[in-house]
Amino acid sequence: MIPVRVLGIALDPARQHIVLLKPLLEEEGAGRVLPIWIGQQEATSILIAISGETAPRPLSHDLMKLLLETLGAHVERVDVTRIEEGTFYAEITLMSPTGPYVVDSRPSDAIALAVRTDAPLFIAADVLEEAGIPAEMAEFRDEGEEEKVDEFKKFLDDVDPEDFQG
Repeated sequence: MIPVRVLGIALDPARQHIVLLKPLLEEEGAGRVLPIWIGQQEATSILIAISGETAPRPLSHDLMKLLLETLGAHVERVDVTRIEEGTFYAEITLMSPTGPYVVDSRPSDAIALAVRTDAPLFIAADVLEEAGIPAEMAEFRDEGEEEKVDEFKKFLDDVDPEDFQG
């Protein structure tokens, strides 16, 4: 397993969100970066966490963290373990008072939880080899991302449960 960090969130040409994972021991612009396509909500959740911000109301990943803390557990590590037919798979290793647990997870949720809990992130070497791209191809653009986070936080402030009734 290769230790990585979240390089950032990017948009592909189709405006789909991608989380970029970069091996810790590689210099900027060198080596490989692993792009994983994720949903908009997960992208926003990761952006909020890596920016050190908090949402006005807890997001799902904040709730996960609170539940773990309440039960006396913590995230030991997150591993992106494999890719099959273009789908990435991840595992969250939890340490609890009753022992360790390994939980299957979507990478986006596992990464969002890891950045909230400062848990180390790892990717399998064969995943990086198969799906990684040269670092110079991963043009990270931060344009507008802060505004998106602010817009989402404003939405959370103003939304009413009745807005979702059919």
